[in-house]
Amino acid sequence: MLGCGHVPVRSVLALVCLHEEITGARRELYPPKNQMPWGKTTSRLLRSGKAHTPTGKTHTPAGKTHTPTGRSSLRAMNAESWTDPQDPPDPLKPDSLCLESFWTEVENIRSSDSEPDSSRRRDSRQSEDGEQDELWLLDAGLSPLVTGEEEDEDKAVLFSTLTKTQAAAVQKRIDSYTLSLRKRNKTPPRHVRDVFTHPIAQSAVPEARNSESDMHRNMDSVTKTQRSAVSGQETQGLQMEEIFITDVAYCEQAAILLKQAKLPQNNSSQCRRDDGTLPRVVCPQCRLGVTRVVDLSHQDLKKVRQLALIDMTALCDLLELEVKRHKTCKRKIPESCLFGVPLASLVESDQKIKPSTQIPLFLQALLSFLEKKGLDSEGILRVPGSQARIKVLQQKLENSFYSGSFVWDEVSPNDAAALMKKLIRELPAPLLTAEHLNAFSAVRDIADLKQKLHMLNLLVLLLPEPNRNTLKALLEFLSKVVSCEHQNRMNLWAVSTIMAPNLFLHKAVPSKLSSGPEKGQAERAAHIMRLLIRYQDLLWTVPNFLLSQVRKLNENSSRRYQFYDKRIKNLLRKIHTDSRDKPDKNSSEQCRTVKIQLGDVSSSMEFRLAVNSRASDLMSQFYKELHASDNSRGLLKRNGSTSFPDCAVYEVGGNIGEHCLDPETHLFDLHNNNPSGEWIIKLRSASRGQ
Repeated sequence: MLGCGHVPVRSVLALVCLHEEITGARRELYPPKNQMPWGKTTSRLLRSGKAHTPTGKTHTPAGKTHTPTGRSSLRAMNAESWTDPQDPPDPLKPDSLCLESFWTEVENIRSSDSEPDSSRRRDSRQSEDGEQDELWLLDAGLSPLVTGEEEDEDKAVLFSTLTKTQAAAVQKRIDSYTLSLRKRNKTPPRHVRDVFTHPIAQSAVPEARNSESDMHRNMDSVTKTQRSAVSGQETQGLQMEEIFITDVAYCEQAAILLKQAKLPQNNSSQCRRDDGTLPRVVCPQCRLGVTRVVDLSHQDLKKVRQLALIDMTALCDLLELEVKRHKTCKRKIPESCLFGVPLASLVESDQKIKPSTQIPLFLQALLSFLEKKGLDSEGILRVPGSQARIKVLQQKLENSFYSGSFVWDEVSPNDAAALMKKLIRELPAPLLTAEHLNAFSAVRDIADLKQKLHMLNLLVLLLPEPNRNTLKALLEFLSKVVSCEHQNRMNLWAVSTIMAPNLFLHKAVPSKLSSGPEKGQAERAAHIMRLLIRYQDLLWTVPNFLLSQVRKLNENSSRRYQFYDKRIKNLLRKIHTDSRDKPDKNSSEQCRTVKIQLGDVSSSMEFRLAVNSRASDLMSQFYKELHASDNSRGLLKRNGSTSFPDCAVYEVGGNIGEHCLDPETHLFDLHNNNPSGEWIIKLRSASRGQ
C-alpha cells in the first residue's frame, strides 16, 4: 500500500489536494512572473490544421502510419529557438488533479501486476559489479579488453577518438573489472596502455590533443557569448535562453563547467535555479547540417551508440550519478498476439504484413484513432475508461485486429487511451529498456537543464530501434494532445504526470519512483516526461561531436598498415599533414560529379560547388534537369503537373558509411571534411536502425 507509514493512500492524497488548493489560491492572488512559453512546433501546426508526422508530411488521422523517418522541423531548429512567445504559459508545477492522477496510475500499474514477487525477481536482477563492467565494455565495443583475444584494429582505434574525460571513464571501468577478476582469480584483461601503444592509436594522439585544445577554445567563446546573453536578458527582463552546443562532447562541457565553478571569480556566477519553467533552447547552426538517427547507416549508427555510451558514462561520473544496469532474463511469452508480446517481436511479425513497418501496427491504429477522435475529448488520458468495456475490447482486438474485421466506430476515446497505456506497461520489458531505465530515472537528479538534455539525447541514441521509434511516435501524439489544451483541458504537466508511471514503472525492474516524499517524486518523474515531449526533435538528433568521432574512427580503421620503421611512419604522417593543410588554388569554386540512382535509371550530373552551396541547391538543380529530361515523362500526372519522387542527397564512402544530408548542409564544408566521399541522389530510405 502506498502512503506515509501506516497512513492510507487516500488520506495522503486528501492532504496533498488540500495543500494544493491553498497554494493554488495563493497563486491566483500572486501569479508567478516571467512564465516561459510552450514548445512551438506542434502547437502552431495544430492551429493551422496540419501536423508534422515523422515523415515530414502533413498528418491525416485516418489510415496513415507513424514511421519516424522524416526531417521534422530540423531547419527551424537551426535558425530559431525551441519556444514561441505567443504560446500560452506552462504552469510551474502540477496541480492537485495531476498529482492525484499520477498516483492513480501507479496504483493501477501495481494492481495489474498479478505475478508473485519471486517470479518478478527472476525476471530482472541487478548485475554484480564485475558483470556490470564486463557488459559495459562489451556494449562500448571494447570486447578485446574483456576476452583477451588478439587485438582487432576496429576496437583499438576507438581509443584514438576519445577525449580525455571519455578515456578516463573507460579506464575506470577497466580498473574496476580488473579488480573483480582478481577477486575471482581470473586472468585480468590487457591494460589500456597496451591499446594506446598500437601504431594507429599513437598516430592519432596528436590530433586528439589538438582537437581538445580546439574544444576548449570553442567552449570559452560560447561560454562568453552565453554569459553576455544571460546578463543582457537579465538587465532587460527578457526570457532566458539556453544555448545547446553539440560540437563539444557533453562530458567535456560538464568538466569545463565544473572547473569554472571552482574558480574564485566564478563563485557568484549566475546559476539559474530550476523553478519548473522550460526556457527556449537555441542550437547554433552548423554548416554541416543536422543529422538524425535515421540518417546514418547501420555500421555508423553502431559506432555512434558505442561512443554515446562512453560519453554518457563519463558524464555520469562527473555528475556523481550512480546508474546500475538491470539485466532482464527471458520471460514466458503469453499466447496473446498483441498485449504482453516483446516489442521487437511485434514489429518483426508486422513487417511480414507491411515491410516498411517501424512501430507495431496495433499502436499505429490506436494513435490514429485517438488523433481523430480523442484530441478534443476533455480529460483524454486522465479519465479512465470502463474496465468491463476495456476487457471486452481487448478480447475482440486479439481475435479480429489482424483479420481487419474490427470496427473502431463504437470505441470510446477514453477506452482507446486506456488500451494504449495498457499496451505500453504490459510489454515484457520496459519501453525505455531494462538496461537504461534507471539512467532515464536518474535524469531527475541532475540540476542543470542542458545536462539533463545531454543525458536524454545520449539515452535516446542508446535505445534499440523498435523502442526508439515507438517512443517517438508516442511523444508526437502526446505533443498533439498538449496542443489541444483549450479543448481537452490537458496541459503539459497533466499529460506528463499521467504518462510518467507508464514509462518509468515496470514490473520487470525495481524502481524507487514512489519512494520518499510523494509529491516531490511525482513532480520529478513528470519533469522528465515534460523534457521528452517538449524537446523531442532535439533529442532525436546525433550530436556533431559524435559524428566527428565516427568519421575519425572510420579514417583510422581504414589505415590497416603497420609500419615498423618509425622514420617511414613519421615521413608519411608529415606528407599526410602537409597535403591536408595545403590550400587548393581552386578551392573557391569547384565542380563535383553527383551520381543519380533512381530505380533502373543511373546517371550523373555536374554541380558547380561554391562556398555557400547547400544540399537544397543541389536538389533544385537535379529537379530542374529531371523535369527537362526524357526521364520525367513517367512523372506527369493527368492534370499536367509533375510528381517528383522523394529524393535526398547521400554522402557515401570516405570517412562515413552512408549519410543522408540535411538540406541546409553546406556542401563546400562537407567536401573539405570528406573529400573522398561520393554524393549520390537517390530515393529517401524508409528508415535505418541498428
